[in-house]
Amino acid sequence: MQTDDRLSLIQEKSPHQLKKAIQASQDYLMSLQYPDGYWWSELESNVTITAEVVILHKIWGTDKERPLHKAEAYLRQQQRDHGGWELYFGDGGEISTSVEAYMALRVLGVPADDPQLLKAKDFILSKGGISKTRIFTKMHAALIGCYDWRGTPSIPPWIMLLPEWFPFTIYEMSSWARSSTVPLIAVCDQKPIYDLGSKITLDELYSEGIENVKYELPRNNNWADIFVGLDSFFKWLEKANLVPWRKTGLKAAEKWILERQEVSGDWGGIIPAMLNSMLALKVLGYDVNDPFVQRGLAALDNFAIETENTYCIQACVSPVWDTAWVVRALVESGIKSDHPALVRAGEWLIKKQILTYGDWYVKNKLGKPGGWAFEFDNNFYPDLDDSAVVVMALAGLNLPDEGAKNAAMQRGVEWMATMQCKAGGWAAFDIDNDQDWLNELPYGDLKAMIDPNTADVTARVLEMLGSCHLSMEPERIERALTYLEKEQESDGSWFGRWGVNYLYGTSGVISALAVIDPERYRDRMTKAMSWLESCQNADGGWGETCESYKDSSLKGQGISTASQTAWALIGLLDGGKATGLFSQTAIADGINYLISTQKDDGSWDETEFTGTGFPCHFYIRYHMYRQYFPLLALGRYEQLLTNPKGG
Repeated sequence: MQTDDRLSLIQEKSPHQLKKAIQASQDYLMSLQYPDGYWWSELESNVTITAEVVILHKIWGTDKERPLHKAEAYLRQQQRDHGGWELYFGDGGEISTSVEAYMALRVLGVPADDPQLLKAKDFILSKGGISKTRIFTKMHAALIGCYDWRGTPSIPPWIMLLPEWFPFTIYEMSSWARSSTVPLIAVCDQKPIYDLGSKITLDELYSEGIENVKYELPRNNNWADIFVGLDSFFKWLEKANLVPWRKTGLKAAEKWILERQEVSGDWGGIIPAMLNSMLALKVLGYDVNDPFVQRGLAALDNFAIETENTYCIQACVSPVWDTAWVVRALVESGIKSDHPALVRAGEWLIKKQILTYGDWYVKNKLGKPGGWAFEFDNNFYPDLDDSAVVVMALAGLNLPDEGAKNAAMQRGVEWMATMQCKAGGWAAFDIDNDQDWLNELPYGDLKAMIDPNTADVTARVLEMLGSCHLSMEPERIERALTYLEKEQESDGSWFGRWGVNYLYGTSGVISALAVIDPERYRDRMTKAMSWLESCQNADGGWGETCESYKDSSLKGQGISTASQTAWALIGLLDGGKATGLFSQTAIADGINYLISTQKDDGSWDETEFTGTGFPCHFYIRYHMYRQYFPLLALGRYEQLLTNPKGG
């Protein structure tokens, strides 16, 4: 690293090329704004979401009203040369994803001897067959009679009746696990098998042979196997019709589901919760024309993407998140804070503030509403990450009603303060949602049953406070900083829970420390910046594979991507501005990478998945990440060149 001479930053490309790249990116993003003021692009995941929706429509008999022949085309298109389907781009194929795609194609009428399915069968068998898949895959197979419910966990209805003071309630589950689990209480109680019109089997996908299948929960040969024993006891109670408070628990679950459906028809703003709730309504005897069902079907349709030839379903939608980041990128790259497009965006964001109580209130009686959610409608589950980014976006705008803006920001900060966890950090949706033993339940094989505080969300809240000059009790800030100190790895990096991975976490924490207490954390930022510099690829960019969640030796390693390069640059630029130490060559090479890979229309390409749903199990390709993060990095770089004294 070199000392503080900001104008000496090496720029291989001319200032004209930098300005041209920024202008092109701004123009491209401006062209994507919706009339109401928001930005929103596809949130791509794996094919299981579409496969499960196909099965749901077949179960409800609503398949003829949707272009599911295009879903078949989509599933065929997504199959890779090895015969399987991927969890994320280039992962070599994943067994549960592949089984669900195969299952959906069979449900859609594709015969087992279809060449693509024969190739898929070989891949699936090579990975161990259906018996090696995740619990949710087995549940969907059981719904259509292709797996025995005995091999899936029981969920006792009486868990709905546990009082708040009890050591465990449904509110100790993460918001996404809770909103998916409650409806499954009804499904797992009834254990339905649906006739889809033409009987299919998946016998060919059992590597041990269908006659040798053991329908049982897998054991881990550790203390967690006690839950397998408890599950056997629960199943015995079910068989003997001795489940305590069964009817009362089912009624409570039904009431909970109905109360949490948004006016738009969503549950939890995510497809798993929506799918499971629709399955619950089916087993509870609701008619397809019931208003709850019709709203639910409409919500599923709203998550669909239909092209001329394909039809797929997004796991979630991200308009609030995308809009806030686009606003920040445009403002920091030079668009005036009162530009009409940005005014529309700011006013739209203010309208999306959630002013009603949600599930968070169960464990946070002090808080008053004021957060923002990820989606168009998700009143029960505002989140800290979105809320902090929205406040930062609003802070950069000059709106006609500054009073309303400032009041919205203040409500958001006050709500976030009350959501701080005992450990000192902030989680995504809940407070003190950290009972890790829940991940050992047989049902929790995705290891995503809880929502503990994380470095990246904590950093976002602190960055908001420092960059916007907002106040929060000093004791809260100190606890958060102490938490981040403990979370820093020995090499200087931080883990990224919601983005892939250490590049995301490290950049975010540097940006926070740079504005909250730069003198105190100079050494920690310098170490983190050195780590970022050490990860740079020969082409000048940065990249990190999703495999780093499984193998930390791969942290910071991967094919260069636009979004991850931008994250690294943002960390180096923010850290450099705060410490006076700039990785001059690394920054220049990174900027040149972004400029040289930009397309003529101002956009960037990116096939890799750089967003994280559940580490190791669910990844996301945000189609807007590769657009607004590079612009944000280029904008901050230009600010340093034109305003060397900062401020």
